[in-house]
Amino acid sequence: MPHSSHLPRATCIVSHFNYGRFVVEACESALAQVHPFGEILLVDDGSTDGSTDVVTRHYASHDLVRLVLKPNGGQLSCFAEGFARSTGDVVFFLDADDVYEPEYVSQVMAHYASHPECDFVMVAHRKFGTVERLALDDRGDRDLGYSILAALHARRWIGAPTSCLSMRRPVLERIFPLDLEEDWRTRADDCLVFGASVVGARKWQLDRPLVRYRIHDANCYQGKNRDAVSDYRRKIAVNRLLQVLSRRIGYDRRGLAEFAHREFRTIPRPTLRQLSDYSRIGLLSRTLPLRKLGIVASICGHFMRSR
Repeated sequence: MPHSSHLPRATCIVSHFNYGRFVVEACESALAQVHPFGEILLVDDGSTDGSTDVVTRHYASHDLVRLVLKPNGGQLSCFAEGFARSTGDVVFFLDADDVYEPEYVSQVMAHYASHPECDFVMVAHRKFGTVERLALDDRGDRDLGYSILAALHARRWIGAPTSCLSMRRPVLERIFPLDLEEDWRTRADDCLVFGASVVGARKWQLDRPLVRYRIHDANCYQGKNRDAVSDYRRKIAVNRLLQVLSRRIGYDRRGLAEFAHREFRTIPRPTLRQLSDYSRIGLLSRTLPLRKLGIVASICGHFMRSR
């Protein structure tokens, strides 16, 4: 994926709907970054709680914050509208009920600068509000490699909540536009996470709690009981998302399985689950049985060398 040679500019897209009690704190955390954003797009998704007046009063004349007032269309429509109006080289996402730590952008942009092969960064978070908990991965910062096959064949979600995500502009240019807004009125971070995998982003995880993720009574997903109907509908929506992106890029999904060992080798420290996933993917390939065994042997060899 091509990377720009000029000093990269960071954009923040704040998606907001009826979070008047939180949105100013979220925006102020974006404005308080040690490494400043080049622009902050506050996308108001047709709020009905009076918070449109709140954000207008605070930011209508602000030099850095651009207000985007739109009819209600859901979270994916906010991402799409914000990205369409953005100009940054690296795009960060922030839900209006969450908060960035002041060092977040500086640490992530430093990582992009020192790792030009990196397309997508997710960071750890600290839950606060009605729940206080640190969400860390004990394996530290990690190069997660590529995950096209992991997404298409194993439905692996290699990501983090919306406010913990950033990616280079070319990744989003390959994901959007997506005519799936009704599927993703909420939980549209699935589109960012699965989408980045499918379009070929090389992902990294920074195991640093640089975002505060708020737990409260109006969360759309966190803390909610998942019933069988909503779970089934999400799986159907994920399937449709993967099909749309796969057709757009022109993948032969079954043919890609023959490259399972090659994708697996882009992951420096694969897990046992990844070993299992990629071995099964390799066995799905249309190649000869002996070749399939060679693919699995290559996968196992890389896993053993990474220990």
